[in-house]
Amino acid sequence: MKARWIRFGEIEIEGVRYEHDVVIDRGKVTKRAKKASKAYRAQFGHTPLSVDEAIPWGGKRLIIGTGESGSLPIMPGIVEEARRRGVELIAEPTEQALALVRDTDAKDVRAVIHVTC
Repeated sequence: MKARWIRFGEIEIEGVRYEHDVVIDRGKVTKRAKKASKAYRAQFGHTPLSVDEAIPWGGKRLIIGTGESGSLPIMPGIVEEARRRGVELIAEPTEQALALVRDTDAKDVRAVIHVTC
């Protein structure tokens, strides 16, 4: 799957540029609906990734792009749910996460990609 970091706040997937966080589920790209996680913002100083969001759990691994500097907080419930489901969780700064997306067949990509911090 074609995916690359453009600059802070912008990525490109399959030739389409995005200036917001995205979820990739079997090659389908949608905007990350992080409203459900906003309740935890004060606790982390940033809206974290939580199990309250729609997470693409269907595969063997979940790639999380944690932003340019890797600052996206990942709540413990995500780690616990991945373990419970037998899903390999890979959390890397977004540029490295996108390299993993590039190396994976689109039908096998499950990812949450943060485009800033």
